[in-house]
Amino acid sequence: MKLKQLEGLLGDLQQFPNPKVELEQYPTGPHIASRMLFTAENSFEDVSNKVVADFGCGCGTLGAAAALLGAEHVIGIDVDSESIEIASENAGELELDIDFLQCDIRNLGWRGKVVDTVVMNPPFGTRKKGADMDFLSAALKIASQAVYSLHKTSTRDHVRRAALRDFNASSAEILCQLRYDLPQLYKFHKKKEVDIAVDLWRFVPR
Repeated sequence: MKLKQLEGLLGDLQQFPNPKVELEQYPTGPHIASRMLFTAENSFEDVSNKVVADFGCGCGTLGAAAALLGAEHVIGIDVDSESIEIASENAGELELDIDFLQCDIRNLGWRGKVVDTVVMNPPFGTRKKGADMDFLSAALKIASQAVYSLHKTSTRDHVRRAALRDFNASSAEILCQLRYDLPQLYKFHKKKEVDIAVDLWRFVPR
């Protein structure tokens, strides 16, 4: 599947009607999602015929991209039941077979390397300090092949140090820097849209 085609399909998905600020629910736009999964597949072969988990799946955009690129099995995980409902509807619209699990990532309880690849756009940790690192720690415990994740560029040194030193990653590589267009979703947002620099990381577990 071509990149433009993938982006087009993802652009039709439903997004959060009432985003929850405490969960830092921001939509992963089709531009970023398509490039993230397209790179994972075309540069590293981490998607097709693989078991892929979408951590904090929200409306299911990353998981849908993985399924469209030929993942053998996709599991979307989110703590929020409303998100799971929307993600499930989105998967149905695209006729994709994706399993969904309502669960807090920190309480997942999976043992060992049960998936090949984890893809995620975790909370940035601005509302709840350390939320981004909770996601990364959990992902590196269960992925056998790779973890793809978006983190604010301003946290680059911290992310690299935590991955390599604390979470036992064998490598932590920034694939590219992207501009994340954050729409005005919440009352405390002063501007119509904020442009945030984010890094797309590829972590390899030990």
